[in-house]
Amino acid sequence: MATYHQIQEYVREKYRRSVKTCWIAHVKELNGLSVRKAYNRASSNERQIPCPDRIRPLIEEALRHYGAIE
Repeated sequence: MATYHQIQEYVREKYRRSVKTCWIAHVKELNGLSVRKAYNRASSNERQIPCPDRIRPLIEEALRHYGAIE
């Protein structure tokens, strides 16, 4: 599986958009992939900064590119 940095680079090169690691984790979670608990996460029950709907398809495409999802 690709690292968060590789996913960020893929989206940056293809779409000229910067994505946050918390957005990547949110999209991975929405697609049923496992994510580790972040050491700096304020609440374990809810996300402070969920991924915007317009960014989700870009991250999902990157995950498909690296074979993480179908």
